[in-house]
Amino acid sequence: MINNIPNRFYTSQFLLLFFLTGLCINTTGQDKAYTKPAVTDKWDDYKKQVKYDSTKKMIELKEIIPGIVYDLRYATSNNFMRRLMYLANTNHTFLRLPAANALQKVQEELNKMGLGLKIFDAYRPYAVTVKFWELVKDERYVAHPKNGSGHNRGVAVDLTIIDRKTGKEKKMGTDFDNFSDTAHHSFTSTSQEVRENRRLLKTVMEKYGFRSYNEEWWHYSWPNAGKFEILDIDFKKLLKDL
Repeated sequence: MINNIPNRFYTSQFLLLFFLTGLCINTTGQDKAYTKPAVTDKWDDYKKQVKYDSTKKMIELKEIIPGIVYDLRYATSNNFMRRLMYLANTNHTFLRLPAANALQKVQEELNKMGLGLKIFDAYRPYAVTVKFWELVKDERYVAHPKNGSGHNRGVAVDLTIIDRKTGKEKKMGTDFDNFSDTAHHSFTSTSQEVRENRRLLKTVMEKYGFRSYNEEWWHYSWPNAGKFEILDIDFKKLLKDL
């Protein structure tokens, strides 16, 4: 998300080439050693947290949201890293209970319009955030491991709207993970259709409690993220809880 570089000069692919080939110089000193935050990486510890507070339960979204569609980009090479970041053929994703319940309401409202949700990413194990950082080391593009991310806490989701009949994505002006000003909510030099689609997604997500992120039209998070631990629990282990 680079606010001061006009989109007409740089596509997300060009930016990707810059920082992956070392042409984009890191001037912020972000490639220093960092203190690892508290991370829950043991199944028994996660279960104890859930027993103490049921809102911390991780919910597989398809289990409670009929018709929701997955396009989990980091389980393929179709992402800004151009490589698998999750295990191949990962076909499950999760959010904490209150966020999942709210997303269910979003889907129900969109269904009344003949629309639905497609998920690009939700829960992301902390180890994957570390991998992102090892490859990029730039907080404009990835979360710093010293902080973890909303995805690591199970309270952030990347998504779009689809037409339920055709399965086609509504026009949003850019693809997922486009690092240009064109992807910003505040970017207005686009078609009316794109503006209306982004506005619809933002309106319905915020109606049910999610918060938008200006630099990424696809990214929404549940409030009070600090209440939820950073997790590094494998997807397969979380499936045991279904």
